[in-house]
Amino acid sequence: METLYEYAWLIPVFPLAGAMLVGLGLISLNKFTNGLRDLNAVLIISLMGAAMVMSFAILNSQFQGHPTYIRSFEWASAGNFHLNMGYTIDHLTSLMLVIVTTVAMLVMIYTHGYMSHDPGYVRFYAYLSLFSSSMLGLVISPNLVQVYIFWELVGMCSYLLIGFWYDRKAAADACQKAFVTNRVGDFGLLLGMLGLYWATGSFDFQIMGDRLQELVASGAIGGGLAALFAILVFMGPVAKSAQFPLHVWLPDAMEGPTPISALIHAATMVAAGVFLIARMYPVFEGIPTAMDTIAWTGAVTAFLGASIAITQNDIKKGLAYSTMSQLGYMVMAMGVGAYSAGLFHLMTHAYFKAMMFLGSGSVIHGMEDVVGHNPALAQDMRLMGGLRKHMPITASTFFIGTLAISGIPPFAGFWSKDEILGATYAANPLLWGVGFLTAGVTAFYMFRMYFSTFEGSFRGNDKQIRQQLLAAARPSGADAHDDHTSHDDAHSPNHAAFPHESPWSMTLPLVILAVPSALIGLVGTPFNNYFEAFISAPGAVEVAHEFDLNEFLVMAGSSVGIGLIGITLASLMYLSRKIDPSAIASKIPDLYNLSLNKWYIDDIYNSVFVIGLRRVARQVMEVDYRVVDGAVNLTGLATLLGGEGLKYLETGRAQNYALIVFGAVLGLVIVFGMN
Repeated sequence: METLYEYAWLIPVFPLAGAMLVGLGLISLNKFTNGLRDLNAVLIISLMGAAMVMSFAILNSQFQGHPTYIRSFEWASAGNFHLNMGYTIDHLTSLMLVIVTTVAMLVMIYTHGYMSHDPGYVRFYAYLSLFSSSMLGLVISPNLVQVYIFWELVGMCSYLLIGFWYDRKAAADACQKAFVTNRVGDFGLLLGMLGLYWATGSFDFQIMGDRLQELVASGAIGGGLAALFAILVFMGPVAKSAQFPLHVWLPDAMEGPTPISALIHAATMVAAGVFLIARMYPVFEGIPTAMDTIAWTGAVTAFLGASIAITQNDIKKGLAYSTMSQLGYMVMAMGVGAYSAGLFHLMTHAYFKAMMFLGSGSVIHGMEDVVGHNPALAQDMRLMGGLRKHMPITASTFFIGTLAISGIPPFAGFWSKDEILGATYAANPLLWGVGFLTAGVTAFYMFRMYFSTFEGSFRGNDKQIRQQLLAAARPSGADAHDDHTSHDDAHSPNHAAFPHESPWSMTLPLVILAVPSALIGLVGTPFNNYFEAFISAPGAVEVAHEFDLNEFLVMAGSSVGIGLIGITLASLMYLSRKIDPSAIASKIPDLYNLSLNKWYIDDIYNSVFVIGLRRVARQVMEVDYRVVDGAVNLTGLATLLGGEGLKYLETGRAQNYALIVFGAVLGLVIVFGMN
């Protein structure tokens, strides 16, 4: 078993090797490599499969009680400064390795069907493999510097994948928005890292936490300064995990192909932020100000995401705001000290959200045969309906995911979300109130999405609705969100009257993901919480908790109750149509517009930062042009004129020079003679 740990470094190396081999082939023998599409896909998937098998073996070993394994070597040193690199295998690492590799593996299988006609098929696989490798490298990192290196690699890969169809303005703008927004958070993370190293002299997570607490207790540094360092580090997860106010990039990330949307939103990029909070827990838990900031940031984000999702008509953007909301739950759990509950929800959410994103891709794939490859039509739920009859596998798996995220027992999301709400109630009833209300809104918008997409009658052949949607989307033209077949057939004729079920390469991952979406929550039930026993916080002392059945029934019953209220409202509005949603919207136009316009946060950012900074740039350019360039040009002109004038005095004739000298002497005599 020790041999397994000695070679654990191969887990991120396997997908990295696949990305390198395919990438070198694309650079050196592009046409030949693109011709071997299936071979490249098999290579990438096989290497990820090898990493997945090793990850499961390590998880089993850790579950059996193998101690934490750390292997490191000195990477850089200067005087008393020593920086080690390597890898660490503990309970948190083994869990994250399994989550990342399983989701990445299924996404890669799904990609074979979804991207089959895309000319960038091979390049997409190379990017996927590099992205997965970067996340796996982050997961096994033993210190904050190595985390930061892979953190930036994950950001780079997300830039490449969100902007995969870079020839379209919408995709190019979206990847730039994600990149710039994450740079804001990463700058805070870098400052926090340097501050913590200045204070503690270490980048090791546990050492930083222990020394920082000792320094604050002894008065060597103030509690406010320690809190500042912790909050600066937290800015990194705020951007990566799309927390308010740096959440604006996440919905725009839908411009990438659906498989990468599933990977980003489920198991890699956004999960990296919650993972870093977990790794930095020894630092955060001793600083109440930092913990409160984390908790309230998560709560605000959870409610904000849910409140925006209720008016989204684009199926992928609805899921994006749902992801933002669920990440808020995880961050809130970390902030109130519910370490294991936050990670439990991270695990359950990774599986059911990956399944729903891939399910949305399956829906889009089917809709495109009816409405063409324009996302204004193929992704709009107002043109869907009745798809359960035509896409039974996609509908069934999406329904399981909807039940899970809505917190309906015994599906996975119920156990993890209920644990978060229970821990939050014990820590801060006001935070619990926000989370409780969000749970009801979540059930409403998710069943709104399910009913609008899969129940009722199919609306895709309604020409009037099509024309209205096309007219509304015309300003953005043909900037397709998800045109994975062709870039020039937005107005292609219909090929079928109704959508069709996706091929097995797309439905098989959905069926496999449906199993953990339904059952994996059973490992963390309050009756026998195996998950909490396995993933206890670093340095925590195990405390025996007595299970109070009455308390569980009250808390769980209330969360299920508000979920059922949300489901009932959604069914009355979008299934039986006994309540007209537009009539309700007309009665509360201000609230409706607030949600529809995403609380105007994007507009505010555009006015303040985009337009405002452009104005500042223009003013700076004017100063540069008129003052800086003017001074340089004036100096040059003076030099030019001086040279031109002096050249007439430099004649080379002695008598002229004598005349000049005589004139100068005569002038001096006159001046001094007058005095």
